[in-house]
Amino acid sequence: MQKQVDLICRLHGAQATLQEDNCGAPLYKCGIIKQGILLNIYKEEGYCMNIDQVAFGQVAITLAKNYDSMYYVDIESDNFIEFFHSQMLNEMNLPEQGTNFFEFMREQTHRVVHPDDQSYILNLLNKDALLGKLRENNSSIAVCRFILGGEIFHICHVSILCDDGKHILGCIKNIENEYQEREAQDQILQSVERLARMDELTGIKNKNAYTERVNEIEFMIRNKDVDMEFAVVMCDINDLKRINDTRGHSFGDESIQKASRMIGDIYENSSVYRIGGDEFVVIVNGDDYKKRDHLFYKLRKESETNAKQRSGPVVACGMAVYNGSVDKGYYEVFERADRHMYDNKKKLKSGNYAGVILRPVVENATIPSSRKRNLDKLFGAMYTMAGDGYVFLTDLRYSFSRWSLSLVNDFGLQSEYMYHVEKIWENCIHPDDLERYHEVVGSVLKGDSVLYPISYRAQMADGTYVILRPRGFVLNDNDGVPEYFGGIIIPQ
Repeated sequence: MQKQVDLICRLHGAQATLQEDNCGAPLYKCGIIKQGILLNIYKEEGYCMNIDQVAFGQVAITLAKNYDSMYYVDIESDNFIEFFHSQMLNEMNLPEQGTNFFEFMREQTHRVVHPDDQSYILNLLNKDALLGKLRENNSSIAVCRFILGGEIFHICHVSILCDDGKHILGCIKNIENEYQEREAQDQILQSVERLARMDELTGIKNKNAYTERVNEIEFMIRNKDVDMEFAVVMCDINDLKRINDTRGHSFGDESIQKASRMIGDIYENSSVYRIGGDEFVVIVNGDDYKKRDHLFYKLRKESETNAKQRSGPVVACGMAVYNGSVDKGYYEVFERADRHMYDNKKKLKSGNYAGVILRPVVENATIPSSRKRNLDKLFGAMYTMAGDGYVFLTDLRYSFSRWSLSLVNDFGLQSEYMYHVEKIWENCIHPDDLERYHEVVGSVLKGDSVLYPISYRAQMADGTYVILRPRGFVLNDNDGVPEYFGGIIIPQ
């Protein structure tokens, strides 16, 4: 029996003594302090335990498996016992028992706690403050970072007031894995939330984010935020549908992206939202609000320059400023900006802005040889890429054109080179299609960079009609004035 008791005690790191119980029965009394278990082993009856003590021991062992250190503090004397610690905490050189617990823990704080967390932990180690919190809540939890072996670990420290009110049970747990998992989950959640508020095509904020921001503004207006200042800029890309129809959706997507970048580059301190296919809204605030007139002028000027030179996105825009004494909600400001945007859109479509005019044709003048050579070079490049279509190119300054020889032969025209070819060519077009032909060509010459989709009938040299589908473009000179009009005509 003695050997069995010794073996059990060695397993639990304790010492056994032979005593008698209250009834005089021989009893080995084994105090296993380190695991909080008291084994009462009767000599004559073998190895037995009090059931309550066994349960307590199992709970203690289970808790120990989940912590990297557990210790027990006598509040009155500040003496303490450490039950165990994991290999991770070896660097702390924790004693199995000691005195002046709070002073000892302050020293350890300076040694192993991350500098940014030391002030927080030192405040928690104020004995009176900690006891006050424990007597109120029975426990206290603190999370900080330890630096051990050059690595940073997130640590959870739990202090529990024992039922006797005279002792504190302390538990230290490494939560680095849990912290990293939570960080990863938070990052995933943030990414999902960010994607839910981001326009996929442009990378700017989308209508969901816009609605949230509008609701915030409406709330502030209802609560009469007197310091509230903002302006709304409504933007719309000109002729996006036509671009999609004539040049494809990939080109349309590129136009949307370019417009987004142009608006965002100008309003770099404000939020830009894409709220529809071709619609953007800027809610102007902060530094941008202070210079709102300058920025709005810059946006309009850049759009007009792009329209004039056909070199970038053309964005119609309108701005309205919130007036707290008049506006009862956000949408009153938005509707004003929207009306101003449509006025600007009409102006851009009409070509009624500075610089977009045609230079007068030089009447009854022969095209200079240098310009004719330029015309031939451009025509040659186009002809190489044309395939089976008819190529045409006109010098708008001199109304001088070169058309494919095959077209000249098929339709019985005078020559490969012609002045005022529009007057000659319209004689070949079916009378019922002339009005549409004039409308589309006229729009190109007034400022549209791409010929609208059109089909018309034209009479060939043998008197039969064939359906033609032209694709045209305009090249501008350095001043943004249309200089060449050319393209390809494809028989259907």
